[in-house]
Amino acid sequence: MSNAKFSVCVYCGARDGGRPGYRKAAEAFGAALAAENWRLVYGAGDVGLMGTVARSAQAAGAETFGVIPEHLVKREVGKRDLTRYVVTENMHERKKVMFMNSDAIVVLPGGAGSLDEFFEALTWRQLGLHAKPIFLLNVDGYWSPLVSMLDHIVAEGFADESVTGFLCVVDTVDQLRRALRDALS
Repeated sequence: MSNAKFSVCVYCGARDGGRPGYRKAAEAFGAALAAENWRLVYGAGDVGLMGTVARSAQAAGAETFGVIPEHLVKREVGKRDLTRYVVTENMHERKKVMFMNSDAIVVLPGGAGSLDEFFEALTWRQLGLHAKPIFLLNVDGYWSPLVSMLDHIVAEGFADESVTGFLCVVDTVDQLRRALRDALS
């Protein structure tokens, strides 16, 4: 962590998704970050849930740390008015900078990119490369199929039960906020 604030890395969609609850959760979580005086670390885009969580956090007074690869600045509409805005050469660098500047990982609904980021953090945790808590915000049951798949992987013998223990699955922003507070202590 680069400063004394608790920093939360948020992985989420560069699209809004198909349900209004996803956007509402992103707005509520951005405001919650500010209310707790936590710093948002995210992909620096101003589109989709990414942009929603950042705008909400900013509007409520949170520090924001965005990291975007050069090739996505136009596509994801790089949000340059953040507290800190970093442009990297590639996606690998983006993920590393985001991860290294955070204390916890939160995954809101998203697509393949969010899954990539989630699985990298989970794999690193499984390998003992970090001990950061990982949270899935299961808005409207969005992540339930993923949780079932992880249970299946364990049941079929491809992972130890500890892999599901590295996750905290919550259904609401209030539950997420409490779980993050507990992670601080």
